Amino acid sequence: MPAYRQGRAAAPGASKLSSNESPHPPLPSVVRALQQQLGGIHRYPRMNAPEIIGRLAERHGVDVAQVTVGAGSVELAAQLIHAVAGVGDEVMFAWRSFEAYPSLVRIAGAVPVEVPLDADHRHDLDAMLAAITPRTRLIFVCNPNNPTGTVVGAAELERFVAAVPRDVLVVIDEAYVHFDRTDYFVGAHRGAGVELFRRYPHVAVLHTFSKAYGLAGLRIGYAIAPADVADSQRKVAVPFGVTELAQSAAVASLDAEAELAERIDEVVAQRERLFALLQDAGWPAVPSEANFIWVPAGDRAVELDELLQAGGVVARTFPGEGVRISSGSASDIDRVADALARTARTEASA
Repeated sequence: MPAYRQGRAAAPGASKLSSNESPHPPLPSVVRALQQQLGGIHRYPRMNAPEIIGRLAERHGVDVAQVTVGAGSVELAAQLIHAVAGVGDEVMFAWRSFEAYPSLVRIAGAVPVEVPLDADHRHDLDAMLAAITPRTRLIFVCNPNNPTGTVVGAAELERFVAAVPRDVLVVIDEAYVHFDRTDYFVGAHRGAGVELFRRYPHVAVLHTFSKAYGLAGLRIGYAIAPADVADSQRKVAVPFGVTELAQSAAVASLDAEAELAERIDEVVAQRERLFALLQDAGWPAVPSEANFIWVPAGDRAVELDELLQAGGVVARTFPGEGVRISSGSASDIDRVADALARTARTEASA
């Protein structure tokens, strides 16, 4: 079982576009909220996270018993697997998708079932339905998908959920939903997953504060799940896994969403610019609704990685498959443009 591989660090002065992080520093209001908590870090955090869970339940119109928090959505994904699957059970997901899914499933003793993406790098929902067996306990739908940035539309997602047996939990992982500008994005605070949760008894939804909210270093995400599933999550969760600092920062971030929305719009604009640059340079970039662009370069993935590194850009490379480049600041994307242009100049002079 391979260990999870963190995005590579960047040398001083280079652009780190390997981890889908926010390019913006913390908001001043979030920093102030953290400073107010520093005097109490000798105490354990509140495991029930009452303030942030109460705010999230009110925001989404659900009961507090249906909301759980964890150290990022990845820990919540692990909770859900442990809550519903055991040795020999099957957990399904598209592939390629979030890199942690296979490991999390194996750690739980369950069997990962990888269903290949279609020719457009999207979830093949028909193939996923066909792969369900009596041992299937959970299905992840990463939407938008990491690392391809593709989405399952609201209508097709509902058709899929309706066709899945009710004893199989469908987990809609919406870590990147704030960057989605398709018809899937149905509100300022939620994607289609929460609406499906209201209508179907076998749906859970994952959200995170790591991406759009810029709290990747504090590790906090949340799940909305049926109350019995959420209760099981709390039993398998790591005690005190979400610090008081993270809880306070999340509350402060909810209070500052107007400022955060401007930052999200900037990331989306730079994502579109990055996509155009890659296409103009002849690389097979995939249209994305996340905060990154996927380039399925195949055997040329390492070549693209090397030319980006030569230009001071660190991306996430999957040799033989492709390169994922996060949407950074305008100066980060300037550096990508320079790297691509340098290659074009070299080829022209040759």
